[in-house]
Amino acid sequence: MTTSNNADHEIYDQPHKNNTEQSLPDHSILGEPEPWESWETRLCLWSIGIGITALFILGVLVNWFLLPS
Repeated sequence: MTTSNNADHEIYDQPHKNNTEQSLPDHSILGEPEPWESWETRLCLWSIGIGITALFILGVLVNWFLLPS
């Protein structure tokens, strides 16, 4: 694979070798966490909690008003 359009000075990329014997660096492969990561995590947890509470309340309301006694 050439990286230059000039035929006189063709430069070839070295093939990338995946060496599984090398240990991973200390930092994450994905990089640094986003600055809003903690806020986003709290938002997700609150959303799940509100959803579970709403499901419980709607179940109680269905039990009281729609299901026969």
